[in-house]
Amino acid sequence: MQRFSHPIYNIPFALLCLSSLLFSASFNMLIPELPAYLSSLGGGEYKGLIIALFTLTAGISRPFSGKLTDTIGRVPVMAVGSVVCFVCGFLYPVLGSVAGFLFLRLVHGFSTGFKPTATAAYVADVVPRARWGEAAGIHGLCFSMGMAIGPAVGSAISQYYSIDALFYCSSVFALLSIVILMNMKETLAPEQRQPLRWSSFRIARTDIIDGRVMPAAIVTLLSYVAYGVILTLIPDWSGHLGVANRGVFFVVFTIASLLIRFVAGRLSDQYGRVVVIKYGLIALILSLSILGWGDNLLWLMVGAAVYGIATGILSPAVNAWTIDLSHPQHRGKAMATMYIALEAGIGIGALVSGWIYHDAVFRIPLILYGAAGVAVIAWLYLLGYRNDSSGEKITNL
Repeated sequence: MQRFSHPIYNIPFALLCLSSLLFSASFNMLIPELPAYLSSLGGGEYKGLIIALFTLTAGISRPFSGKLTDTIGRVPVMAVGSVVCFVCGFLYPVLGSVAGFLFLRLVHGFSTGFKPTATAAYVADVVPRARWGEAAGIHGLCFSMGMAIGPAVGSAISQYYSIDALFYCSSVFALLSIVILMNMKETLAPEQRQPLRWSSFRIARTDIIDGRVMPAAIVTLLSYVAYGVILTLIPDWSGHLGVANRGVFFVVFTIASLLIRFVAGRLSDQYGRVVVIKYGLIALILSLSILGWGDNLLWLMVGAAVYGIATGILSPAVNAWTIDLSHPQHRGKAMATMYIALEAGIGIGALVSGWIYHDAVFRIPLILYGAAGVAVIAWLYLLGYRNDSSGEKITNL
């Protein structure tokens, strides 16, 4: 595969990071306000489906996005994800019913099913292998900036203008992401590219899961159950604790994540992915325990900060570990496998937590402790994991 000869800090990588920031802000700015919006439509009992439906279609689309990333190219697949975000933002105000809202959550999920898969493959194309962890950390930092900016701006727009204005702003951010992608060079080698045809969407069993990256996928699934729980419950938990802007939690955890990502990515390059991931899981368990135990604003913010540290450690290390374990010609499928696990974890966490919660705030701490227990299982899995040199110190390779 043809690669750019530039170092990690190059124009293609910078454009990719900026596009991901805007894309992330586009759909994350909706999250804090969606539970209240669904309740206003009369669908409060379906709050667990807000994230679960989104992750369902994201997971279903991963095998397709993985195959298309390895055949038609990285840039077109990234563009599809941004276009879906752009269209959905305009349709939320139009389909103003519970059924219409839930349908759009299904459609909206295709956005994250496509763009992150191709983005991860693009990063591996333009960055030297010995710096994949660092690159994943920097790209994750930009994606997390979108996660911080989006909820805070989204809640402010909803408070001072309207929920419809929030949906339209989401579309504008997605449109800007598309404009950037139009100026990016394709990195899939010409000899590997194929024209788009109906057969491109035919998925064989071997196109769905890449067995080489299953260890990383297992850890991803177990660790992201907590994120599904947080996306579903924290907006209501924040309101219960007297926080007017439901996006504050997401701002705090994202800032903490930003501060640790760059360092964590470099540490995984130097000391190995598995070692760093173990520490990330310990931080994750601690954060969920704090959130479940704390009953005031201070502990909510402390829990948010520790959760941000955990995700800042885990995300770049797991992404780089997945690339380490993958075959160069099947990076799209490898990243799709990891993201299928990610969406499954988020979906399970959202669905189960929403089902148990059922608008009873007193149940939230117990659910958070349960998510911490799932993270303990991931840590125990890594404790007994035996691997070869893949995913360990790669600076010497």
